[in-house]
Amino acid sequence: MLTIQDVIDPVLVHRIGSGTVLGVDIGSRSAKAVLLHDGQVFLAQIPTGVNMQTTAEELQEELLDSAAITQDDIDYAVGTGYGRISLRFETVPTEIVTEISCHAMGAHYLNAATRTIIDIGGQDSKAIQIDPDTGKVAKFIMNDKCAAGTGRFLEKAAALLDYTVKQVGPASLQAGSLPAISSQCTVFAESEIISLRARGLPREDIAAGIHFASAKRVRNLVSKVKLEEDLVFTGGVSNNAGMKHALETLIGFGIKPTRIDAIYAGALGAAVYAQQFLADRRGALLQPERTERADLSDVTARIAQAEAFFIARTDAKKAAYLCNYVPVELLGASGAAFIRLLKCGDAEDVSRGERITKAVFCDFTKAVLGQFETKAPINEAVDEVFTFYTCDAMRATSQAIDNFYKPARGYIVPRNGNEPNGREFFRAEILNFRRDLEKLTGHEIHEEDVQTQIRLFNRVRALVRDISALRKRNNPPLDGRDFLEITRAAATLEAEQLIPLLEEVLGRLSRVPDAGPRRLRLLMSGGIIADGDRRVLDLVEDEIGATIVAEDHCTGLSPFYQDTDATGDPWRALASGYLDRAPCARQVPLEKRVQFAVDLAREYKVDGVLFTYLKFCPCYGLTKGKFINAFQAAGFPVLELGTDYSQGDVGQIKTRVEAFVEVLTEKVGV
Repeated sequence: MLTIQDVIDPVLVHRIGSGTVLGVDIGSRSAKAVLLHDGQVFLAQIPTGVNMQTTAEELQEELLDSAAITQDDIDYAVGTGYGRISLRFETVPTEIVTEISCHAMGAHYLNAATRTIIDIGGQDSKAIQIDPDTGKVAKFIMNDKCAAGTGRFLEKAAALLDYTVKQVGPASLQAGSLPAISSQCTVFAESEIISLRARGLPREDIAAGIHFASAKRVRNLVSKVKLEEDLVFTGGVSNNAGMKHALETLIGFGIKPTRIDAIYAGALGAAVYAQQFLADRRGALLQPERTERADLSDVTARIAQAEAFFIARTDAKKAAYLCNYVPVELLGASGAAFIRLLKCGDAEDVSRGERITKAVFCDFTKAVLGQFETKAPINEAVDEVFTFYTCDAMRATSQAIDNFYKPARGYIVPRNGNEPNGREFFRAEILNFRRDLEKLTGHEIHEEDVQTQIRLFNRVRALVRDISALRKRNNPPLDGRDFLEITRAAATLEAEQLIPLLEEVLGRLSRVPDAGPRRLRLLMSGGIIADGDRRVLDLVEDEIGATIVAEDHCTGLSPFYQDTDATGDPWRALASGYLDRAPCARQVPLEKRVQFAVDLAREYKVDGVLFTYLKFCPCYGLTKGKFINAFQAAGFPVLELGTDYSQGDVGQIKTRVEAFVEVLTEKVGV
């Protein structure tokens, strides 16, 4: 039987209340629970089953039997871990807290001096920096979807060596040599293990190589947070003696012991949170209720109507464009019907697109090709595709469209828009675009028509800016998804139809009262967010309760910040107007783009930044460090999210965003 004094660091024993609380941590491989009752600590652990709720109930039943109490005696429960979302107890107030926060709090109560945590579970690894005064998360980072370095990888490696999971760690400590094994890819590592066995290397040596390869990957992860000597190792792999030895060797100092098995850190942290919730009854990590917002479903309906009309039209040539640098004023003056190809986000489209292009291109470019491959109605209706490209992947996409599907024309955007020669070159490219549009439509494009369109689109941009400015309110009348519907309308409707719609929407939103509790405010920075790729916004704004109040990506607010001169030479005006806007991250100087993003964060008074980009993106994946460092230097916490259009990382993204929001919530006190 364990008492509070046996488990909790003596410095923190006085913070444990008298209530009976339950913490449940359902991991991908095993489930743990901690019950605090009458000065005692009860522990339980079982394998995670298929049904998470059933697993939680089995844990609860075991603990209730040990404590000789009933469910009605439990005052509060908190769920965490892989299966936390499904946790419900009918007669017990129950909340959900991410495993990152719970592991931090649990490690803190096991060892009050803890500053850094390495948490290695069945499917992921985390490095967490915590505030030793409160146990709250100060900074964290997770591995990506790769299993290298996780419990699942060690389990598979052990099987290849004919060890059990419990045997492989101690066996590695008997090694006489340390063979090099890949730390970057599970598949490659497995092949190397098989090859090393075939060469006759001792199993213990291979086991040691596996542990050091995994530990190197974890060490690289930990190096991205502040690594200090008060280090605690939690998670299922923390019991692996071989991994502990490898980590201590590579890091250069020892891992602090804990008073109970560190696999219970998450469940203990959940129980501590349950006591905190019980003490103040206000749910410290709960978000305020959604404030009043206007209904913008009519905008979505107008977009659908415009798309259907575009597909059905027979009275005009139909053009599509791919990049934000395409001068829409010229398309408007040409007499062609036009639309931007943004309906991406489906993994099946990506798979079909990979038949045409390289797998290392971003999912957006592959999905564009996939929609041509599947003969999506809009893509089939297009007569010609145009793009002013900034990255090699977009150029290759345009070429592939031209080779396999529809006529396509590409034009170069000079990398340095500040150079006079670059501006003259871009003006010449715009004139080439004019020539190709005239060939498509059979109509000459006059300068006065272009100037008329410039004035119309300047009005569109002004209205979009005014609508966005409403998000500067304490309680915005629209959220990030609403605003992306506004920008989607701008990419779909003709200016003459769009302007009255936006004027009406602006008036309607302006009348929504600015009342109610403040919600957490986030800037969404980074790469393109396509129409079908809204899962991060859904997660942030529906499930977590924060609000995206500004975007610096090319389908958000940033393209509408720069107007175009409607007087003089329209071709030079277009060249200057598009080059003077916040540039793509492929352009130079990059500092101009980075500064725009930081200034936008200040203007909209955000609490933090989500920096999102598609994996393999040559523009934002390679420049992310510049953005993140600049945001942090300006005082804005940043969460980096490298994503794709698959659904395999939804759980991990949810965990990371929830933990980020929890940290911000504690910081700003909303």
